[in-house]
Amino acid sequence: MSTHAELAERYGTPLYVYDLDRVDAARGDLFEALPEGFDLYYALKANPHPELTRALREGPGRPCRAEISSVGELSVALAAGHPADECLYTGPGKTDTELDHALAAGVRLFSVESPGDLRRIGAHATRYGVTVRCLLRVNGATGSANTSIRMTGRPSQFGIDSETLPGLMPDLLAVPGTQIVGAHLFTMSNAKDESGLIAELAHAVDLATRLEHEAGMPLEYLDIGGGFASPYAVPGRRAVYGRLRAELERLLDERLPRWRHGAPRLACESGRYLVGDSGTLLTRVVNIKESRGSTFVILDTGINAVGGLSGLGRLLPAAVGVEGPVGDLTASLVGPLCTPGDTLGRDIPLPSLEPGDVVAVPNAGAYGVTASLMGFLSRPVPTEVVLRGGEVVSVSRLEPRRVHEPVKAALG
Repeated sequence: MSTHAELAERYGTPLYVYDLDRVDAARGDLFEALPEGFDLYYALKANPHPELTRALREGPGRPCRAEISSVGELSVALAAGHPADECLYTGPGKTDTELDHALAAGVRLFSVESPGDLRRIGAHATRYGVTVRCLLRVNGATGSANTSIRMTGRPSQFGIDSETLPGLMPDLLAVPGTQIVGAHLFTMSNAKDESGLIAELAHAVDLATRLEHEAGMPLEYLDIGGGFASPYAVPGRRAVYGRLRAELERLLDERLPRWRHGAPRLACESGRYLVGDSGTLLTRVVNIKESRGSTFVILDTGINAVGGLSGLGRLLPAAVGVEGPVGDLTASLVGPLCTPGDTLGRDIPLPSLEPGDVVAVPNAGAYGVTASLMGFLSRPVPTEVVLRGGEVVSVSRLEPRRVHEPVKAALG
């Protein structure tokens, strides 16, 4: 069984290490927390690494399906064994090129963000001579829980405003090439507590049933979203949902009494909960310096590798956490980039460190390499190592490259 120190010595740093046993455990825990019969979609945006995506499809227990938002994610999902007709294609800006690619690959289920999105999907489906199943993503007027990232209840590029659906529904149902089969409600991310999560999912179910009755929205399939919590780049454990299954079953029995017979079929989705605690980022101390009474621990990677969508002001914690007992060192943990923004933690307690030591950032399996500033300053992209049973099963590295296009002659 390889230790972090051995892996860092063998493959260098910065190094992402993913443990597929942890992925299996997270998937099992989440299926156990949901009522029997739920579909569970893995949002590849959290981490599109092929081995993690494959493990969520092929590992023990029920398989996850793939929720994708780009041609690149679709390619990963297909290569990892996810059937195209079980993928859910989402996103507010589906282009003509990607719709052609998705339809040619066999994708037949889309989340629709607007009437224009539905018409574009339908036009392409008609050219392919197929009818595609569509879920209306709904932007509800209100929400229930106090969550870290609110995805509903305000003007948004995501979803169709719920109050407009009664007037829109006749036209939406008549778009050639499409069949509206249900709704997609994703209202939040990283719920702060189980009660808040239950309240938000209950609100989604209530909204869907109301729209079925008041707007005539078909409800054969209902994706009530997610919001399952897991720490990001700090020590801690995934949330445990001991009440969720029973509470959801009670709610569904009241609101959708035929759900146990598949009317409607139900789904949830998750990204970080399924892969977050599988990953550890290993980075090495390059230098320790003093400046006007402050100590700086300089690492060989920073926000270019553990960005957590930091360019969008999302997800990066106030200070990353590191594994190991905290010593008497208080310092700022910084990366090698030529910007003062490359700070992973300011004046935080740290283990006793020396140049050359390996620092491990836990819970880094989601929103890592592909959510970071990989191109900034042309720093090396971290290597990614995948473990199963403590043994290495995959070593790879993404490499951005410049592709030169032929220069076209000017018109005229």
